[in-house]
Amino acid sequence: MLTGKCAVIGVTGSIAAYKAANIASMLVKLHCDVHVIMTQNAVNFINPIAFETITNNKCLVDTFDRNFQFHVAHVSLAKKADIFLIAPATANIIGKIASGIADDMLSTTIMATKAPVYIAPAMNTAMYENAINQDNMEKLKRFGYHFIEPDSGFLACRDSGKGKLPSEKVLVDYVIREIACEKDLKGKKILVTAGPTQEALDPVRYISNHSSGKMGFAIARQAMLRGAEVILVKGPATAEVPPFVKVIDVVSAKDMFEAVRDNYEDCDIIIKSAAVADYRPAFVSDQKIKKKDDDMSIPLERTQDILGYLGEHRKEGQFICGFSMETENMLENSRAKLKKKNIDMICANNLKQNGAGFSGDTNIVTMITADSETELPLLSKDETASRILDNIVSFIK
Repeated sequence: MLTGKCAVIGVTGSIAAYKAANIASMLVKLHCDVHVIMTQNAVNFINPIAFETITNNKCLVDTFDRNFQFHVAHVSLAKKADIFLIAPATANIIGKIASGIADDMLSTTIMATKAPVYIAPAMNTAMYENAINQDNMEKLKRFGYHFIEPDSGFLACRDSGKGKLPSEKVLVDYVIREIACEKDLKGKKILVTAGPTQEALDPVRYISNHSSGKMGFAIARQAMLRGAEVILVKGPATAEVPPFVKVIDVVSAKDMFEAVRDNYEDCDIIIKSAAVADYRPAFVSDQKIKKKDDDMSIPLERTQDILGYLGEHRKEGQFICGFSMETENMLENSRAKLKKKNIDMICANNLKQNGAGFSGDTNIVTMITADSETELPLLSKDETASRILDNIVSFIK
């Protein structure tokens, strides 16, 4: 995912410095070229050899270290970096950067870089809330530095409050979002629906389907990585929700319809991936389900047609994409749906094909527009999502 990308991690003198080793390891596993710069105080908490072993790169501490190839190290790394992450960041390093002090390898390299700088504070709650520290952070934000909010909890000093370094996964997610993809969807707002819906039969049972939400979540994640502002309307799905997207949780088809209706108007792209239950129980006025005593059958009624509503009420310039899950006559049925719903693209798949369908991590999709059909091979759902977005981008440019 991060092949050809370079991340520089700055590690300062905080007890949370040990977490930086796992951050480096996670990035290396994503094929990122990782370099670590430590302050002298950070060496008291973790040995530079740990980072050198993980990254296969020399860990820099001393500005005047002569044991390196002949170049100005702080300048070369500053130029090479695609992102600079300071984690953990003490009040001291924040104050230095805010004051323009460059008296060690870390602060000097930060001063020289034009790469985006992300700062993850980790310190005692009182230090974090100190007015001077808060003013320094606000000053750096004005200069374009990015801050990752610390967590709240039990701290190493035995106090409880804000100041914990976020989990390694959260910090790596920030790196991935910044450098993984070209931002060809920056400035675009995208609404994605994902997962199943549930239509209650009674307080215990419901009508639903086997959708895991993985395809819709993959689309939302890839759109976010490409710079889009993403709204994810999700049913009760089991897949991991992507970070950095606005999530609207729903249960029934009616809930999903209302969430889409209330949020679609200012969106540039709408992708309905959700497998909405087509029917719901028909209720009588006393809210009891109609049942026949002889066969206990439950009368059903159609749920709201979300895609049809979008096609009928589309705003100028919107691109609308739906999904068509078929078991036979996939192309014919999907083309009919494309025309009937008045949308721009249908992503069709045949549930009988191995590797396609609900709960797996792969999919086989044919992208259908009014005048084209593009069949994708068996791909991961993330790769499928990326190819779908590539196709959409080609139409909206």
